[in-house]
Formats: sequence, structure tokens, C-alpha cells
Amino acid sequence: MLQPIHNIQQKPPFARAYKKLPPAKKQIVNEVILSIDKNPELGTEKKQDLKGVYVYKFKIDNNLMLLAYTFDPKTLTLILLGVHENYYRDLKKYLNK
Repeated sequence: MLQPIHNIQQKPPFARAYKKLPPAKKQIVNEVILSIDKNPELGTEKKQDLKGVYVYKFKIDNNLMLLAYTFDPKTLTLILLGVHENYYRDLKKYLNK
């Protein structure tokens, strides 16, 4: 396994969603995380109240998955993983706690 460039942290919503995935899907998510770690600007930076949050979209078994994260020079923080339905609502709700 490749060593990550950043210190990778998981927020509780990401950890809960990741834990529910079967091993094959976890492997796909791990590969996506390593890609983001190498190039944190792969995702799209959100605007307005989600400024500074990046969302990367990818497919698992024809399902569009979204991964929200933030980064600085040392840390990649994984915030939320899920399908598009209610995704941004849940992301805003978590970030505005």
C-alpha cells in the first residue's frame, strides 16, 4: 500500500458510512482517497456556505458516490461519503453544528 502524503483524518459521518461498506467497495473508496491525497484539488470546491469544502464524485456499481473533504498542507480531512440524495443537506447540517 502506498504511503499517504497527508495525515488523513476521518470525521464521524464519513467513518459511519465507510464502516457500512462491503470490502470490495471499501477498496474502491481507498483508491479514491489515495488519488485525492496525491492531488487534493481533484474535487470541486463548493461555494457560499460550503466554501473550502471539496466534493469528489465517483461511481461504485453505477451509483454516483460523493466524498466531501477539506485539506491543508499537512492534513486531508474526510467529512462525508454518500449518494447524491440529501447529500448536501446532510453535509450542511453536519458542518453547521
